[in-house]
Amino acid sequence: MLVTILVFFLILSILVLIHEAGHFFVAKFFKIKVEEFGFGLPPRAFGIKRGETIYSINWLPIGGFVKLYGEDEAGAGKLSLPKKETKGKDKDADRAFYAKPVWQRALVVFAGVFMNFVLAVTIISILFSFIGVPVPGKDVKVDQVINDAPAQKAGLKSGDIIVSINTIKIESPEALVAYTKKHLGEKLILEVKDEKANLRKVEVTPRKEYPSDQGPMGVAISQSVTTKKYSLIEAPFVGTKEVLNQSAMIGQGLFTVVSQLVTKGSVPQDVAGPIGIAQLTGTVVGIGLPAVLSFIALLSINLAIINILPIPALDGGRLAFILIEGFTGRKVSPRIENYAHAIGMAVLLGLIALITIHDLIRIISGQPLIPQLK
Repeated sequence: MLVTILVFFLILSILVLIHEAGHFFVAKFFKIKVEEFGFGLPPRAFGIKRGETIYSINWLPIGGFVKLYGEDEAGAGKLSLPKKETKGKDKDADRAFYAKPVWQRALVVFAGVFMNFVLAVTIISILFSFIGVPVPGKDVKVDQVINDAPAQKAGLKSGDIIVSINTIKIESPEALVAYTKKHLGEKLILEVKDEKANLRKVEVTPRKEYPSDQGPMGVAISQSVTTKKYSLIEAPFVGTKEVLNQSAMIGQGLFTVVSQLVTKGSVPQDVAGPIGIAQLTGTVVGIGLPAVLSFIALLSINLAIINILPIPALDGGRLAFILIEGFTGRKVSPRIENYAHAIGMAVLLGLIALITIHDLIRIISGQPLIPQLK
């Protein structure tokens, strides 16, 4: 339990720090004054000031933030750099977030999401390069042999590889099933390779009549799986493709969650909040380091997808207001934007509370987080 808690907070720290570091370093690059780099949400537990920035730990460990000078102080109307008389009163006026061009502010806001994608691509690329990724092989493997079925009587065993049937090479379960059904009741000669790569031939006659849960031979088969490793040059490209594929699936999943919340007023069974994620952390820790790394990459993608949504209080919501300004030439009223972000934050905290209650009910009732893990 202690290890799970420590790993959970370590993972959370990595995701938050990477995300906020994106905002921080891009802001610094554009010479925007960073007032605070915070882990967690206020109220502040403690902080240390280094240079012009306070590095803080806050009491609500559900996120983080980078506080930029002048981020919420731009008045309505077309923005421009401070006048000379203004600079005299405020030496940092030209370093304020609102004083920077739209494209610079947009990049600062987008940088957090981008860094989460970069983290996911980096982790997956490392896994693909040093550990490899399972890919379908060209062999048909025997997974199970039914008692007293033709396959057992012929001497087929679990773990055997079916190389050919009547000298015809077999590279997929579908090919084996199709050929067998065309030759029911006929004697077939299978070339088989055992787990030690020893070849042998067996004769089997597939049944014309058989139980509905078996098959003509009475054998369960599957496509073999091999591990493929990519070079350090190939891995980033393959890793990026994998992250994009996972992002698409996560996007579809979010649409399903929202649809069920709206139409049924309930949280889907496989949706997890902080408590559920902590519980799942214990499962992946038990599997090993590669599983933990894959889990971090998946969470990083989730964080990026959720943050880029155009919802007030999230990066996507802030980016939307900046883009509106870019297209119209006028900033949305700070009062309206602040209200929108406040409402957005309230809705998000409400959703987190709802999902947390869902997690607690599931844990108390003994239901698994993911049905496949039963």
